[in-house]
Amino acid sequence: MRNPESATPFGDQLRELRRRRGVSLADLATCVGCTPSYLSAIECGKRSHPTEALITSLESVLDADPGTLLGLAHWEQTPGPIRADYQFMQEQDRNAKQLARLLTQSAKAGTSLDDLFASGVLKRAIDRVDPEGVDNSNTDTDTRRVRLGNQVPLINKVTAGYPADFTDLDYPARVADEYIRTPDLSDPDAFAARVVGDSMHPNYQEGDIVVFSPAKAIESGADCFVRFERDAQSTFKRVYFETNEVGDELIRIQPINNAYPPTTVPREEIAGLYAGVSVIRSIG
Repeated sequence: MRNPESATPFGDQLRELRRRRGVSLADLATCVGCTPSYLSAIECGKRSHPTEALITSLESVLDADPGTLLGLAHWEQTPGPIRADYQFMQEQDRNAKQLARLLTQSAKAGTSLDDLFASGVLKRAIDRVDPEGVDNSNTDTDTRRVRLGNQVPLINKVTAGYPADFTDLDYPARVADEYIRTPDLSDPDAFAARVVGDSMHPNYQEGDIVVFSPAKAIESGADCFVRFERDAQSTFKRVYFETNEVGDELIRIQPINNAYPPTTVPREEIAGLYAGVSVIRSIG
């Protein structure tokens, strides 16, 4: 992974590499074995990352350094809190190197540590390296973590039946008219939606508010917010990962209510899967 802190988004990097090589979407899609519309959606950020095998093929066809795209995909799939911790450690490493350079330069210039400390320069450098005793409660980073960790945007609704038109009302990410409090969730990209329909009965009732966390790894059998590639439709279902006889990846979308039959679709027809992590239900 190279310079993840300032990494270009995966889709933008893919587009840049393709254009730099003078390759059209259609030609690239033919070379790697997918559709031009699928690659276009990835470049525009409307689709999640493809499989590692496809990413490796893209790097090969575009003559990119191995890991150029794969590293970006891994970084973007890393949960937000882990990315934040990694960036914090990187910042601390830079601060430690700056402190070492300061001490080296001062020693060469004949400046005593007492004079350096009296000037305030040494103390500021040490505080950046070891902030344990510093009150950081009002820093932008900490304020952002607390705010986003406790307030989750409630976006319209998700149908617990068959896919229906879904809209997030064109709000930017993390913005909505209504929020709910989730003190135990730290994922800054988490969101919530109201359940409509009864296909997830008896585990979920109409009107339940389910919280979804993009940072949570999805295992087969998880209850997920499912967004379809076609028309950005969405549904709330239990999902299972399967393969057919030729090895193609499939996703079985399974209602809990036996009155509703399951449906199985190719993996590329799913634009996004987000695991449910908690449910809020009214008493009455």
